[in-house]
Amino acid sequence: MAMPLRQSIKVATYLIEQKLRKREKFPLIVELEPLFACNLACEGCGKIQHPAGVLKQRMPVAQAVGAVLESGAPMVSIAGGEPLMHPQIDEIVRQLVAKKKYVFLCTNAMLMRKKLEKFTPSPYFAFAVHIDGLRERHDESVAKEGVFDEAVAAMKEAKQRGFRVTTNSTFFNTDTPQTIIEVLNFLNDDLKVDEMMISPAYAYEKAPDQEHFLGVEQTRELFKKSFAGGNRARWRLNHSPLFLDFLEGKADFPCTAWAIPNYSLFGWQRPCYLMSDGYVPTYRQLIEETDWDKYGRGKDPRCANCMAHCGYEPTAVLATMGSLKESLRAARETIGGNR
Repeated sequence: MAMPLRQSIKVATYLIEQKLRKREKFPLIVELEPLFACNLACEGCGKIQHPAGVLKQRMPVAQAVGAVLESGAPMVSIAGGEPLMHPQIDEIVRQLVAKKKYVFLCTNAMLMRKKLEKFTPSPYFAFAVHIDGLRERHDESVAKEGVFDEAVAAMKEAKQRGFRVTTNSTFFNTDTPQTIIEVLNFLNDDLKVDEMMISPAYAYEKAPDQEHFLGVEQTRELFKKSFAGGNRARWRLNHSPLFLDFLEGKADFPCTAWAIPNYSLFGWQRPCYLMSDGYVPTYRQLIEETDWDKYGRGKDPRCANCMAHCGYEPTAVLATMGSLKESLRAARETIGGNR
């Protein structure tokens, strides 16, 4: 597992604390959306389809930081929209890092080089750059030429300046094992990013492209072939071993939507980052008033083909904590740096 040892220890300590307190539901990471505006229009995205008035809104710093602190989560992923379009995004990051929260700033990197000077390298902070494939594949997915080259240039400069750089890759039914292997080899070996996150795309109802989302069996076959030949062990993937088992069909889990809650301009979104069935103003209301049992594969048709990390990675992490064998496996791979 590519997660730094310090971060792994903090997350493990947090999980043990929740178990000792006998808390049934708690957050691992908050998905924070301080804006919905974006400078790209990706074909598989279902996050930016809002009225012009909503797209102009920016979440105040105090509100953004307060939501994360309210939840108590040790990690936060700042998404959107494009977070670097928020005029105070650096202050949001600074305050969260000061609270020793692990912050991942998701970005398409179009503004990254211009904004680097606003940020300070820290073990608690990382850029998480969206890369869905090599040049032709990625530029097609974001519907704009030149985005891949700019993202690569931005990642190289950020690494040179001492920042932690991670990537987030989403795959569709147009991908093949070879295209996945090629992009992950490039990120891992050529760019030498610190960590890589991968996920099959979720079929957003509002996404412009509805034809290229993966089904469950397609996902399993795709990742099984992509991970073959020792690739999985070599890549610096920021996932638990059990989640990677899940992706290639070696294990199956229920969804744990409550473990990665989403907070946006509208409030706490139920039930998860991917589905919007309403909003509540407080984290406590989200946890206590949401009927979690009605969501998941076999329960809600919108969940039928979902294998996204925001729903299933937490389940894998919790299953790891509940198994001595899997805990030792995860610890060995964290310390050893590979699978």
